[in-house]
Amino acid sequence: MADVVIGKSEIGQFKDGLGAFANRDFKKGDVVIKWKLKALTEEEYWKLPKYERENFTHKRNGVIHLYPDPERHVNRSRNPNVAPDFENGANVALRVIRKGEELSIPDTSSEDF
Repeated sequence: MADVVIGKSEIGQFKDGLGAFANRDFKKGDVVIKWKLKALTEEEYWKLPKYERENFTHKRNGVIHLYPDPERHVNRSRNPNVAPDFENGANVALRVIRKGEELSIPDTSSEDF
């Protein structure tokens, strides 16, 4: 059973209307999603559809990363329940998260890109 599933978002940040949801309970400090980012060359980046480039890639430390599911569908919120941990490449629970809750990062999170 996957710890995180994709479903219809209540937040609706992306035009596909999807979000990432907890598929089990998490305690504060738990790793909710361990990132499986794909490093892209500049050429691979420019071959992506514009929507994917603008919404599901980020540049960190000079490397362009493509976010797969479920990472790409963690929406931004003023009331987030996970935070990006760039050092460990994961989203970590800010508080107890119950099964079925939509996952979101702070809307103030910023990227290099």
